[in-house]
Amino acid sequence: MFSLQEIRRAHEVVLGALKPTPALSWPLLAERLGAEVTVKHENHLPTGAFKVRGGLVYVEALTRREPATRGLISATRGNHGQSLAFAGRRAGLSVTIFAPEGNSSEKNAAMRALGAELIEFGRDFQAAREEAMRLADIRGLHAVPSFHRDLALGVSTYALELLTERPDLDVLYVPIGQGSGICGCIAARDALGLKTDVAGVQSAEAPAYALSFAAGHVVRTNSADTFADGMATRVPDEEAFATIAKGAARITLVSDDEIAYAIRAYWTDTHNLAEGAGAAALAAAMKERSRLKGRKVGLVLSGGNIDFDLFQRWVMAVPSAAAA
Repeated sequence: MFSLQEIRRAHEVVLGALKPTPALSWPLLAERLGAEVTVKHENHLPTGAFKVRGGLVYVEALTRREPATRGLISATRGNHGQSLAFAGRRAGLSVTIFAPEGNSSEKNAAMRALGAELIEFGRDFQAAREEAMRLADIRGLHAVPSFHRDLALGVSTYALELLTERPDLDVLYVPIGQGSGICGCIAARDALGLKTDVAGVQSAEAPAYALSFAAGHVVRTNSADTFADGMATRVPDEEAFATIAKGAARITLVSDDEIAYAIRAYWTDTHNLAEGAGAAALAAAMKERSRLKGRKVGLVLSGGNIDFDLFQRWVMAVPSAAAA
């Protein structure tokens, strides 16, 4: 997708606003998986999630290409919207964000605090996205898609940091929402000439990319009913799928109970709080523990933006069976 030079230039843009996130090894996680484990802590970014990297690079490229742009509009379940609000405010652009009805109240509040106009619409992300695209023409705003080459380029900078520091990783587990994260990891791995397997992770309740990967073509689903809202996708992006189909080793499905257990494991083993998508990589690694013995494993903790009410209802009451 990108050359190493492109990724390094994008990294310079990111470093104009952010610091590199830590890649840490945790002994208790190593014991849990029977493997050497490195966690990339994107939850330590100021928006609490990795997508801000993509927002910064996208907006920087947009303002160079279209300097007359006066505002952005997009749809989100939270982290993409915070990313655009953060980057848009730095560039002096208005930002309008659509989120589905009943979206995370804490993520909504965070987007508003960053200066975004937040509009709740529709039963799920897809409905909110379609309405945002319709309103873009009416308001004369630049419509930002959920997946775009510049977004993935920005996100690839965390993979550049991680894989430069740990080029010996055997496998890197990455959650999949709309696909920018895993595409960025594939691109960085290929640009660096490494052999690391990139394993995607999806919720079993929102398996559109996993079904597409198995079928060899894009497969849409009728619902994406998972508590892990960062992975609640039912319509895969064609460009993202093409990259994933070519560059991913596999896509592993994990249940909401397995994700909830992984959130608790992150807390007990590292004292880091992960949102559902953020814990998905660990959930998949625990599920595939038997194939990881003695290997060097990377986990992307992509974000920590979980509502307190959801944490109480979902994580604190996690079934013990999920530990298997």
